[in-house]
Amino acid sequence: MKNATYWIEKLGLQKHPEGGYYKEIYKSKEFIAKNALPARFSGKRAFSTSIYFLLNKKEVSAFHRIKQDEIWHFYAGSSLTIHIIDQQGKYSIAQLGRHFEKGASFQVVIPAGSYFAAAVHNPASYSLMGCTVAPGFDFADFEMPSQSKLLKLFPQHAALIKRFSH
Repeated sequence: MKNATYWIEKLGLQKHPEGGYYKEIYKSKEFIAKNALPARFSGKRAFSTSIYFLLNKKEVSAFHRIKQDEIWHFYAGSSLTIHIIDQQGKYSIAQLGRHFEKGASFQVVIPAGSYFAAAVHNPASYSLMGCTVAPGFDFADFEMPSQSKLLKLFPQHAALIKRFSH
């Protein structure tokens, strides 16, 4: 089995602000006009975008959210857990990986506006996945709130927020 360093170098991944490594691999050449999108978008967006994303060992993807649904696709390495807090504060988890008998799926959809974070199951391994967003991702749609803001919004999830935020 390949290790994380192999994939980081082979795929040309770079550090992501939320943690882990990424590289945009697709961005539609066509765009949706701002006036055709919901008001939450500040400008035009590509029809769709996708990235490679890798979490290595004990790295985590910190709590963040975007304005669109995001689909995570499992490729290689260890399964991982995605922690999701929806806009009403309801907490759920999703398992991404190949072990269906343990509740994992090859694809997981994170609903638009939900805060989410992730961690690799096996801290000696890594998780390589893809993320697809439609309308396409733009950093203007990305929010990574401070730990204090998340704790004010969702005090009932304090332990989780302290583990997955800054």
